[in-house]
Amino acid sequence: MRFNVLAATALVGATMAGAAFAEVESQEPIKLTLHDWSGQLLTTTIMGKVLSEAGYNVEYVQADYIAQFAGLKSGDLHVAMEIWETTGREAMDEAVATGNVVNMGETGMTAIEEWWYPAYMEETCPGLPDWKALNDCAREFSTPETAPMGRYLGGPVTWGGFDEERVEALEMDFEVVHAGTDAALFAELESAYQRKAPIVLWIYAPHWAPAKYEGSFVEFPPYTAECYDDPAWGSNPDMAYDCGKPTGPIWKVAWSGVAEKWPGAAKAVEAFDINNEDMGAMVADVDLNGKSVDEVADAWLAGNKDVWSAWIAD
Repeated sequence: MRFNVLAATALVGATMAGAAFAEVESQEPIKLTLHDWSGQLLTTTIMGKVLSEAGYNVEYVQADYIAQFAGLKSGDLHVAMEIWETTGREAMDEAVATGNVVNMGETGMTAIEEWWYPAYMEETCPGLPDWKALNDCAREFSTPETAPMGRYLGGPVTWGGFDEERVEALEMDFEVVHAGTDAALFAELESAYQRKAPIVLWIYAPHWAPAKYEGSFVEFPPYTAECYDDPAWGSNPDMAYDCGKPTGPIWKVAWSGVAEKWPGAAKAVEAFDINNEDMGAMVADVDLNGKSVDEVADAWLAGNKDVWSAWIAD
């Protein structure tokens, strides 16, 4: 995990303003972080619009998913709306342990992020979804660039996830190749699926892909905390990460000073709650139906005013 590099900090002003529900405590900007996948952009935009409606001054800051914790600990960044149990828990726990970052609770969404393959690959590779069968079929997943090794298409490198460590610990005949962006990851899946071409890649939920495409997650040895922390655990006595990824909540975190400077905003962030079904539908509207993040967020806000109004009520 890397904590020392903060990505670009381009600021984008909030687009929604309205009558405040209560007098705000400070007009200093609350800086919400933006990352590089549609669901997180939606979550953050919805939260930002709600805070703007309450009268707060909101700024959006483009930041690296893991490296953002440096800014959250220093107070240069204020709120991060999606920390996935699957890939961000270690970074979150380290930051919270400093006392400078606070866990603001669950978003209401449950995360899974794991290797995934299309159903048609089961004819080529009998024994799937077991990871050992996948490894036996590594050559069937190779590309000219990786042959004779299989290719695993991972998410952008900034997402973390320990895929290289897992491949090494489980002695898999695969090379990890990272997609440059979230959009590139799913564009490659679409292309492979239409051609019934070999592919195994990072898929996550909540997202539209597991519903649109028939396939399965690879079944690795079940995750335990010891798998990540204790090399002696698991099949490889010399290396950690010889298991699958964890599953669990998607969390919200904030700089510890938020509750003191903007107590009303802190309560709103804590109250934020959206389920997997709603988020999956919104991501599909952006990624598949060509709508903008603002357009989709505004539609959700219009249809759920009773929900979000309660987040900022006195």
